[in-house]
Amino acid sequence: MTVDRAQLEVDLLPQFLFSGKTPKKDSFAWKLLLVLLIGLCGLSICFVRVGQKNVFTEAGIFGRQAVSIAHCPNLSQNSTKDIQLHYPKPRRYQREECFCTPVHFFVILSMQRSGSGWFETLLNDHPNISSHGEIFGGRERQYWNFTFISKRLDSVYNLDYKSSAAKNECTSAVGFKWMLNQGVMEYHREILSYFRRRGVSVIFLLRRNLLRRLVSILANAYDKEMKLLNGTHKSHVHSKEEANTLAYFKPVINHQALSESFHHIVRLTGNALKAFNSTRHTVVYYEDLVERKEMLEQIQEFLGVPILTLRSQQVKIHTKPLSDQIRNWDIVYDTLNGTEFEKFLVDTQYT
Repeated sequence: MTVDRAQLEVDLLPQFLFSGKTPKKDSFAWKLLLVLLIGLCGLSICFVRVGQKNVFTEAGIFGRQAVSIAHCPNLSQNSTKDIQLHYPKPRRYQREECFCTPVHFFVILSMQRSGSGWFETLLNDHPNISSHGEIFGGRERQYWNFTFISKRLDSVYNLDYKSSAAKNECTSAVGFKWMLNQGVMEYHREILSYFRRRGVSVIFLLRRNLLRRLVSILANAYDKEMKLLNGTHKSHVHSKEEANTLAYFKPVINHQALSESFHHIVRLTGNALKAFNSTRHTVVYYEDLVERKEMLEQIQEFLGVPILTLRSQQVKIHTKPLSDQIRNWDIVYDTLNGTEFEKFLVDTQYT
């Protein structure tokens, strides 16, 4: 092929591609070239689309996370005070601008009428904390097993659990409260393994004065039956008027069962502390939270969140000395006086 002929074919190439006309002598060659070009274009488009799908999947367009976790800072570099951090990937929503906000998992282990409800309202007043209440408080507990428990734990720590505590803000600490009589001790080995594997920090919330706790239990049980507040039962109240109405009831305590009841609680809490001693944990007493404001700051530091002033709308129900709240106080006093539990009679918080 001469130089002039080659130049002519190059000059005519755009016309052949867009007009559909080809020289009769080279028809087959040009058709083959056109097929190859179209094939290469197709492959290029496929590769681009696959790459885009991976990016979009990471970006949440296909219902997953906002960006790849690989784009967020290394969690090992962010961990402080032995807190194990995570980048959860919830299924029901996108974390959007919070996708690189690491989350700390926690649980509150406590017992009924130990101030856990009030404590949770304080925690949930923090914009970066979500504590979901009693997630194992249903009546169907006899049908539970650890498979059920682990799935519910996953829903909380994956930020998929729905409750009024769920926040739109950048949650950086998420947990719930778990009563010691709600299966946690029956499956403590499996639960301990789960906590250690997922880096769940444990807050033991206890109450020193077991006699005052007993008064609260009996008063709450009475209100469940009588529904003193306009025919409705309330475990927690938000006004002094409601608190006074519930505090009016004075229980008669079975003094013969007091000692064994207190021993049972001491054993239960001791077993719980021993079972989860190898976790990252802290022990908090209700009385200290009431009397010492710095305790709440220590809890926020333990959870790895900014320290803020937290408030609760709940109003304390029983504010009088125990002698004014127990109908058979003299008998109770004589029963506990001189025993290891006589310290409950000295109600220094209200003297």
